Amino acid sequence: MVVEKVKAKSEAKPVKKVSAPAKAAKLAHGVGRRKTSIARVWLQRGSGSLTVNGKKHTDYFDTELNCKEAASPFQIVPMALNYDVEVNVLGGGMHSQAGAIQLGIARALLSLDESVRLVLRQHGMLTVDSRRKERKKYGQKAARRKFQFVKR
Repeated sequence: MVVEKVKAKSEAKPVKKVSAPAKAAKLAHGVGRRKTSIARVWLQRGSGSLTVNGKKHTDYFDTELNCKEAASPFQIVPMALNYDVEVNVLGGGMHSQAGAIQLGIARALLSLDESVRLVLRQHGMLTVDSRRKERKKYGQKAARRKFQFVKR
């Protein structure tokens, strides 16, 4: 029979409490979804920069169209230029990620100031684009495409 030695309480190492680095207070949070993309958006007071997954949005997106779509709430709501936006986005392609970021920023701005709802609604920023890719059906080539019919 093997007997294990148990450390006495006096022998246990003291645990150091390490304080977390001071971060700027996050003021608002919004989530945007488009196709299979999910964007988590945080707003904090700042100079109006948009950071996507640790990069500037102009460096992250490959086309100018996606950059403009992601940053479009800044052009519509002028008070948005007083906030820095930090985004974590995953899934989908670049275009659906830009749409998810746009919706997330609009929702975060709405949580800060309810008076911008009418302006955002008029520009379609709060409307969720619910279109998804249709699944492929068995016995067919794609979702709706059939195999070529041969009579003889």
